[in-house]
Amino acid sequence: QLQLVESGGNLVQPGGSLRLSCAASGSPLDYYGIGWFRQAPGQDREGVSLISRSGASTNYANSVKGRFTISRDNAKSTVYLQMNSLKPEDTAIYYCAATRLPIPTWGQSQFISWGQGTQVTVSS
Repeated sequence: QLQLVESGGNLVQPGGSLRLSCAASGSPLDYYGIGWFRQAPGQDREGVSLISRSGASTNYANSVKGRFTISRDNAKSTVYLQMNSLKPEDTAIYYCAATRLPIPTWGQSQFISWGQGTQVTVSS
């Protein structure tokens, strides 16, 4: 059974950068499309970025386009989210999730495995 563990969250100043990692175990990562989601206090969980099984196809929420980059290394069973030019509104718990779809879409019901989340706080 696939298990996902996020890491890399931290407190960072506005304009700073962080790289989140999503490490998979229990099943080959290249069986799954992966999504990054986030949830801020009092708000619904929202999609941030998606990546296909092969890594050839990616997608981003408008709010992060041009600032965040998703990538994956299937040999290392890890998906990354590079976050640059961070803003206070990026503050949230960030989750990675896996779907059997080769090219994920934004619908959260397709994701069958979720990590526990990692906290990102952007504040001066």
